[in-house]
Amino acid sequence: MRISILVLLIVGFASLTGFGQTQQENRGEEIQTLFKNNPVRSSGGYGAISNKFTSINGEYANMVEMYGGWYINQRFLLGLSGSATTNNLPVPSEFSALPGEDLSYEYVQFGLATEYVIGSNRTFHLVFHLMTGAGLTVQYDRYNFRETNHRSDNMPLDENFFFVAEPGVQLEMNVFKWMRFSPGYSYRSVYGSDAAGLSDNDLSGSSYNLTLKFGKF
Repeated sequence: MRISILVLLIVGFASLTGFGQTQQENRGEEIQTLFKNNPVRSSGGYGAISNKFTSINGEYANMVEMYGGWYINQRFLLGLSGSATTNNLPVPSEFSALPGEDLSYEYVQFGLATEYVIGSNRTFHLVFHLMTGAGLTVQYDRYNFRETNHRSDNMPLDENFFFVAEPGVQLEMNVFKWMRFSPGYSYRSVYGSDAAGLSDNDLSGSSYNLTLKFGKF
């Protein structure tokens, strides 16, 4: 599966060769949307919220991601990203940091977010996305509040940091001047995990994403 990462990176960075032509291409153009055309901005900014359907340790994992930043010359986003799992990921009993207790894994990643947009002014166009940064897993008592005889605290256990790179591609649609819808695919690649029961391969995997973007495009 890591071959897919190389393919996405090669295609994405090859597209960057046209970055210097941006200003000339955008002069006199309009941003086309589903409903009407709008004047072009040289630069702006936007934020995005994404729901990601993936797997961790062979279990279905739902992740919510938020990212945003400075959108330069209708082509390039430079910003920050953060995401985390939202559903229960049970820790196998043999890897539990508290023997005899049912614990859950939490997965978090955060870091630099970049996007390169091809044909941003067209109603439908391609976006190449790359997140690089740190990841974190912990074990915790997800249902602590339901217990009558629970521990006095709910501190995370078995904290584990590692490096994450997640390239992806989106098919983006300009809905309004200020909103875009971007379904896509990405591949999360983890390096250096030392968590109990979670190897690099257990944490790496494909993700199918639904993203909404809001801002000044």
